[in-house]
Amino acid sequence: MAYRRSIWIAPIMAALIARGAIAFTGSSPDGSALARRPPNVLLIVPDQLRAQSLGCMGCSDVRTPNIDKLASEGVLFPNTFANTPVCCPARAILLTGKYAHKNGMKANDLRLRESETTIAELLAARGYRTGFIGKWHLDGGVRDPGFVPPGPRRQGFAYWAASECSHAHFKPRYFLDDPRPIVENRFEPEVWTDRAIEFLRSTRDRPFFLVVAPGPPHDPYGAPEAYIKEYENLKPKLRPNYVEGIPGAGVREIRAYYAAITAVDSAIGRLIGALAELDLADDTIVVVTSDHGDMLGSHGMRLKRKPWEESIGVPGIVRYPAKAKPGRVSRALWSHVDFAPTLLRLCGVDVPGDMQGADLSAEILGTPALNRGSAVGKSPESVFFQIFLPFAGDGTPGAWRGVRTERYMYARTEKDSWLLYDLLNDPYELKNLIAEQAFEGVRKRMEKILSDTMARTGDSWAEDSEAPLEDEGRLYRFKTFYTIPEYLEWERTHPELAPERRRR
Repeated sequence: MAYRRSIWIAPIMAALIARGAIAFTGSSPDGSALARRPPNVLLIVPDQLRAQSLGCMGCSDVRTPNIDKLASEGVLFPNTFANTPVCCPARAILLTGKYAHKNGMKANDLRLRESETTIAELLAARGYRTGFIGKWHLDGGVRDPGFVPPGPRRQGFAYWAASECSHAHFKPRYFLDDPRPIVENRFEPEVWTDRAIEFLRSTRDRPFFLVVAPGPPHDPYGAPEAYIKEYENLKPKLRPNYVEGIPGAGVREIRAYYAAITAVDSAIGRLIGALAELDLADDTIVVVTSDHGDMLGSHGMRLKRKPWEESIGVPGIVRYPAKAKPGRVSRALWSHVDFAPTLLRLCGVDVPGDMQGADLSAEILGTPALNRGSAVGKSPESVFFQIFLPFAGDGTPGAWRGVRTERYMYARTEKDSWLLYDLLNDPYELKNLIAEQAFEGVRKRMEKILSDTMARTGDSWAEDSEAPLEDEGRLYRFKTFYTIPEYLEWERTHPELAPERRRR
């Protein structure tokens, strides 16, 4: 198949570097010669953690002391966003630095093409030990049992303690390098943290790139009893755009969501403590983000895939003690597509020309933007959003596109303009200005930004489908698919297996 590589080169390159046959070369973002050992990277990606539910982002109800401390010791990016706010596309964008229509992951439970080049592969080729721990959700197909064999389908990660996708938060099942599952009767973040610390302890001779991806606070919302008790009497300060009576998004769920966040925060605290104990803290870039947010009743909606702040807004925290001045807040727009280019440059690795994101390394380091090209060293003026399918399961009616500047958010479907908000004067997006004559000029400007961005990135409305392919497990119930057309053709030729799913 054209999507698969014929040569698995990253481990070979890594072995050569480890033996000294290839040296670390390159330059750091400030133009100086890169030290022989570049920085480590620890990327922490809890699932469905919205930015608005962190103490450092102004939420007084939730307790996140360890995440807040990271923000105070590093750089906080309050304008951090998920370009495609749903699990698989978001994870693929983070790793490839390409929008979903370019890397092929336009829907949940497709397989990320082995032909894609990820940040893990690029760093492995430079001598990094790469590791992934937690929820993978990039292999597509049947989720259970969730084993991904060593090789190209692990997308450059040599160490892999993970499973494809399971929300059994209190009895996680995961795999190492053979299909025999490991099952533990503990809260999932505790398991992943133990595995991550083992990885850190065994990685002292070369730099590492480690991704830790806990499932919580993704629904079903919950946490160990001690954390639940912390919030059992909480009367949460409901967001001004909150609508009561939404199933699965009531006060009970909000309390459990906060409890899960605090439990994840505790796990993050253990990870940061291990870095300090192992004398790795100064030279480790720690990044905390998420794949998408959670509406939790805002605007009468639940879960993700929406153009509102609660869905698209994710944590954006970077701590790099050796080079980044602590205690800064950057208003720069930063989104998933920018993570891989930014981290590569911080590690002294050139950014491949087909990556579509911007390099914000200078923003993190607090240095002047360098003249390295249009996408390097400059903060984007807008963030681009894409959803390609409807999903009845969380009330997403269909495909949409959007752009957000620091002040305005604009979204449309193929047929109509949909939403326009003035975030400066209406941060909770309570008044849709799309039909306001006084804002017609703003709408036209935002529409031009959107149409220009679609053209520049190679996106078009032809990428969309009206079929609810993510509902009822259609893309993971039977077999593995790489593309939506591939699935639709399979469905057409197998009506006996999916007769009720032929709604188009």
